[in-house]
Amino acid sequence: MDKRLAAVFIILLFFIPILLNAKDKPPDRASATPGPAVCQAEITVEGEDKPLQLEEYIIGVVASEMPVSYSPEALKAQAIAARTYALKETAEGTKPIGRDVSAQVYSSEKQRKERWGKAFKENEKKIRDAVEATAGKVLVHENEMITAMFFSTSNGQTETAENFTGSPIPYLQSVESPDEQTVSEEIERKKDMPLSEWNAKLGVSWKEADFRALQLVRNETGRVQKVISGTAEFTGRDIRERLGLASTDFNIGFDVTNKVVHITTKGYGHGVGMSQNGAEAYAKKGWTAEQIVGHYYTGTQIKKFEKPESECLKTP
Repeated sequence: MDKRLAAVFIILLFFIPILLNAKDKPPDRASATPGPAVCQAEITVEGEDKPLQLEEYIIGVVASEMPVSYSPEALKAQAIAARTYALKETAEGTKPIGRDVSAQVYSSEKQRKERWGKAFKENEKKIRDAVEATAGKVLVHENEMITAMFFSTSNGQTETAENFTGSPIPYLQSVESPDEQTVSEEIERKKDMPLSEWNAKLGVSWKEADFRALQLVRNETGRVQKVISGTAEFTGRDIRERLGLASTDFNIGFDVTNKVVHITTKGYGHGVGMSQNGAEAYAKKGWTAEQIVGHYYTGTQIKKFEKPESECLKTP
């Protein structure tokens, strides 16, 4: 009897450690319940022969929309914004997108090689690292992907969507964007225009008296909302677009002797969403990409975009 108990005890000493180790091991991957298969969305870019994988497309956008000399966190913020904008604009890859400022600027690998020359490998790696570090990350507001507008340079604060389009958008509010002069020296620009050109582009027949009566009505962001003189009235956006001005934060003067209109602008772009120079200024202060986009896109969250494989197969 004692021999039998001893034998059982020896057997238990051998098997108990094996059982305990097996309990601590993770389940075999082959036996685990698989999640839904996902794939990368494809983006059809006007002028390209075939659709591009989403992340490859974003590399071409970040390389074109933001100077490669900018900080990694600013480049990452640009990647998140560009990815969000592309997916929203193309309905997650089901519609084509332009390759210029009508949407967001894209350059192919061949174009990047031509532009960067000997610096191509170094620059390409820096852009790819920023894109890969944010792969799949998009901005959402109340669980819906946002229209992630961005622009070059602010006048110290961004513009609201309501001032720009007339329609309020909760995540496109005015926020501070200071210290951009540390990034770009071209915060202010000057433009001289003959009176004849001014009249032709605006469809008016202004004379000295009209400039004396000129009123620039500014909104809370310091930009011109209305331009009024007598019975003539334009929005600041009208003036910017018709005259090709850098921004809607402008001042107008008139040289009576030479019949020349002097225009001074501050900032560059429509002013709505993320300022790219502002992103760089914040990155230099130590902000992360997540902090940067969270600042410029009010009340948004970052989520990982994943497209079910079945939907990718249906994409044209």
